[in-house]
Amino acid sequence: MVWIAIGLAMLVAAAMLYVRLAPSDPAVWHVDPLTVTRPQDKAHVLYRPGDGDQPGVVVAAAPDQALAALTEVALQTPRVRVLAESPDRVTFVARSALWGFPDYISVRGVPESDGARLVVFARQRFGRDDLGVNAARVTAWMQALRARSLPNPS
Repeated sequence: MVWIAIGLAMLVAAAMLYVRLAPSDPAVWHVDPLTVTRPQDKAHVLYRPGDGDQPGVVVAAAPDQALAALTEVALQTPRVRVLAESPDRVTFVARSALWGFPDYISVRGVPESDGARLVVFARQRFGRDDLGVNAARVTAWMQALRARSLPNPS
């Protein structure tokens, strides 16, 4: 019985290490939220134009300024770091506290007449359901961004 418990503990430890140490390849995860299709087997958050009542978030700033401000907001969240950046988008990786499960959040800034529209695609790497964690995180980031005083677009 003790050997079974030891074996299970080793299996759990190996799984935990795999999740924490699995590499995050920017070529795979740094995607354009405007071009992704809705995956059927993964929980995700997608805010983009033409997506029903979630057409993206419009802020009164140029796209690069909006992305820079969102990056500041995101990096204030524990266990969040920038995975990759492009001129028009940024991808963050956020890890859960206990197991270190990675979630990937790609954001693109699209010019609008009154500022920029931030289009977001957030998804987890492991599992089928994130229990609403990505939606809550993105919502909190957008609320914090709206509360900031951003420069008017030029």
